[in-house]
Amino acid sequence: MNQEILLDVRDLHVEFRTRDGVARAVNGVNLRLHPGETLAVLGESGCGKSVTAQAIMGILDTPPAHITGGQVLYRGVDLLQLPERERRKVRANRIAMIFQDALSALNPVYTVGFQLAELFRVHRGTSRGEAKRRAVELLDQVRIPDARRRVNDYPHQFSGGMRQRVMIAMALALDPEVLIADEPTTALDVTVQAQIMNLLADLQRQRTMGLMLITHDMGVVADVADRIAVMYAGRVVEEAPVYDIYGRPAHAYTKALLESIPRLDHKGRQLNVIQGLPPALTDVPRGCSFHPRCAYAREICRHEEPPVYQIAPQRIASCHFVREVLGV
Repeated sequence: MNQEILLDVRDLHVEFRTRDGVARAVNGVNLRLHPGETLAVLGESGCGKSVTAQAIMGILDTPPAHITGGQVLYRGVDLLQLPERERRKVRANRIAMIFQDALSALNPVYTVGFQLAELFRVHRGTSRGEAKRRAVELLDQVRIPDARRRVNDYPHQFSGGMRQRVMIAMALALDPEVLIADEPTTALDVTVQAQIMNLLADLQRQRTMGLMLITHDMGVVADVADRIAVMYAGRVVEEAPVYDIYGRPAHAYTKALLESIPRLDHKGRQLNVIQGLPPALTDVPRGCSFHPRCAYAREICRHEEPPVYQIAPQRIASCHFVREVLGV
């Protein structure tokens, strides 16, 4: 793996100030991404994955969202300190994002070709004709059949999988070095999910991009990720190379997630579930935020937040009982 650091998120804190109280959505997140690497950010809905991505991109709605601490370093430059005009130059040009719902993200009153071409006209100053030619090339790269004709179609004329390909084309239009894919296979059937993930992997290899894949689906990341960061209640509770996570999880939450996946070799057995729900971010429990749902929880978990343990050179976990979870 290339040791150069493209993106370095340090101690990021984001909160939402609402009438019901302050929701601390991101609590000291640390992430690093290298060229050509795929980092999967994994966790249940509401754990802070998408908020972290939006903070990196600089697209949080303020108010109610407020970044209260931390740094987002792109090639050593703290994006949080840049004026908005400079931040826009980084967005799409250097760091791009694929959103969850392609139909909502695309403008329904413009053709997909117009929306793709607009990126080249605004950011590169190309002519209308050249911009449209580049739009056709992009649709062809993401394997949309008959791209020259489909470039004149509107978003509603595409299937869900094809719309997601259009979103990928838009994200890659300006050759970014970092691509953040936020649940890119949501609401797609299993076959189309595999096609989209294979497409992203192929395009990443061709361009040597850093890919941050945000998902709650452990099956999706198994074949494509190099490292996995597991999030719970706004914190990264475990981070490790993909084979370590699947082979020997070090955090009780990661282990519970893996045990809740149906397996062919467990036919006829009761499926394990994680009891309860993730905590409300306006009222996160004291101590370890996972303790109300944890099979390993003891008194210390209810009162003391676990430190981050360095288990191996590229592996961390935040659990009082790391050794017990690992089975050491």
